[in-house]
Amino acid sequence: MTIQRISTGIQGLDVMLQGGLIPGRVYLVKGAPGTGKTTLAMHFAMAGVENGEDVLYVTIEEPAENLKVDMSKLGFNLRDPRFSLIDATPTAERYVLITDFFEEFAGNIEKMTDAIKRQFQERNYTRVVIDPITMLKLTATKEIDYRKAFLSFIKSMMRLRATVLLTSELEKTDIEEYLVSGVIELKAFNAGGRLTRGVRIIKFRGSSFDGTIRPYEITDRGIVVYHDRMISLP
Repeated sequence: MTIQRISTGIQGLDVMLQGGLIPGRVYLVKGAPGTGKTTLAMHFAMAGVENGEDVLYVTIEEPAENLKVDMSKLGFNLRDPRFSLIDATPTAERYVLITDFFEEFAGNIEKMTDAIKRQFQERNYTRVVIDPITMLKLTATKEIDYRKAFLSFIKSMMRLRATVLLTSELEKTDIEEYLVSGVIELKAFNAGGRLTRGVRIIKFRGSSFDGTIRPYEITDRGIVVYHDRMISLP
């Protein structure tokens, strides 16, 4: 039986995933600041737009206008009518689509879940990006409450049948890694005195995958993953 796949928008990463992501599931992209998590997430979002899908992108850290400027330099058109951008950053003067204040939205995963579900009453989004979820975890007062809320979020997204991509800057993402269907890690190494970036798939339920750390570059057209190369570390 052939498993349906959807593209991440990055050809080399799709090869590592044996053809792409399995739709209707929740995935996590984690990595330190500057490793390209937002760029990867935008590749995923724009691949949906190019496929004629409606895409919902929630930015919690980078203001929407900055995101539009930075991503346009990579050739991404964030003004496409199929692309809906929610600015939930603390510096936003207004909140696109969502009327909750930042403290309520980004600081409370239950309210974020409800807000996203409301958007599905207007449009049938097939892809959702939340970039990053880091602040949602850092602002949670109790770990047990966050765990319950995150589990509820996963179940809600799966009921909506959307493919969801979360990003995180936290190295330790225990509950998130346990509950999501797949984890992609972006890392930066100092190899021979030069910066080398590597991508590794840690987990991918329902499919085999390439677990080797493969090199990637952030170019003027976005991320390029070299699925046929290996990183040589000293």
